[in-house]
Amino acid sequence: MSAPAVEAQEPFNRKTLFWGIFASLLAAAGFFLLSTYAPDFRQPGNGGATPLSKSGVGYAGLAEWLRLTGEAPLMARTEDDLARDILLIVTISPDSDPEALDRILELRDDRETLFVLPKWQTLPLQQHEGWKMKIERLPDTVVNDWLGRIAKAKLGVGRSTVEQLEIRGHLVAAPQDMQWVADDHPIIAAGSGKAVLIEFQDKPFFILTDPDLINNSALGDADKAAAARDLIQWLRPGKGLVMFDLTLHGGARKYDLAKLLVEPPFLPLTLTILIAAALAFLHGLGRFGPPRIDPPAKPLGNPARGA
Repeated sequence: MSAPAVEAQEPFNRKTLFWGIFASLLAAAGFFLLSTYAPDFRQPGNGGATPLSKSGVGYAGLAEWLRLTGEAPLMARTEDDLARDILLIVTISPDSDPEALDRILELRDDRETLFVLPKWQTLPLQQHEGWKMKIERLPDTVVNDWLGRIAKAKLGVGRSTVEQLEIRGHLVAAPQDMQWVADDHPIIAAGSGKAVLIEFQDKPFFILTDPDLINNSALGDADKAAAARDLIQWLRPGKGLVMFDLTLHGGARKYDLAKLLVEPPFLPLTLTILIAAALAFLHGLGRFGPPRIDPPAKPLGNPARGA
């Protein structure tokens, strides 16, 4: 008498396996996307002279002030952004990318652009992430290197003796150790023949030599905050939008192979491959019909004996 056949049992439930594999693939896809786009969402130059920095030398306060008193400013991360015909505010820091500045000058040749020169040497504060501590003024040679890339000018030697500046009808206190250039037709004068804001004759370019009139530290003064707002409103053409540059601070969006796979025009191809792989995976989860049983290599039983 033969023993009853024992039905084989699978060690894991198929549904459990399916959902476990699906969750693993979904987590892997999420990790791939987040790691691919993480650089685009990092704040460039944290604590430096950038429009995202909340330190004293940063300009996040000006960006927020413009948002509260009008329309929120845009952030330029690509060359397409830089080519837009709106006012661009370029805030330069000592560690900015010189090649990026040259590219901005090329793309903005006939568009309103405000360049803000650097001024302070800073160190990060260990007690407050993103904060900076002013050490001293940058050497004139460092600032002049940046100024010389924009215009044929150099910082003036010596200190300005004026105690107040007139900015769009506002009288504000002159910044500490004010940076200025020689100019006979200043937009913001710092004394006879001295200027802190100048305009090009042949291009719609403006240079603000002293950032302490519009940075976070300056906006702590109500008069300077009002003056900074009115100045930006006056500079922008047609009362249009305002845009801050991030390309100088490492914020330019750089494409790589991973981004090409998940963005047009290659996104449909990527989706097609993933769908085909998913169908192949589903096909392998189950059988179509009973399993085929191959005959034994040798016939069962004793072979017939010859006479």
